[in-house]
Amino acid sequence: MDIVRMDHQQRMQLRAVALRAARVYPGPVGELLSRELLAWDQFGYRLGGGVLMTRLIDHLASAPLAPSEAA
Repeated sequence: MDIVRMDHQQRMQLRAVALRAARVYPGPVGELLSRELLAWDQFGYRLGGGVLMTRLIDHLASAPLAPSEAA
């Protein structure tokens, strides 16, 4: 298993995407994604190469936000 320490920029991106996850997927799915991403940030390491995590980050960064209930 590859264990690579994330640099500051990677961790900042991870935090931003974690906050965005709950806006892209409101409800329990977004909350779960957000918590998992924040846990990776707190741990500070990418485990196992992070291919799936990289795909998730890319997806969340470009996914449209869910429509607001107020709109």
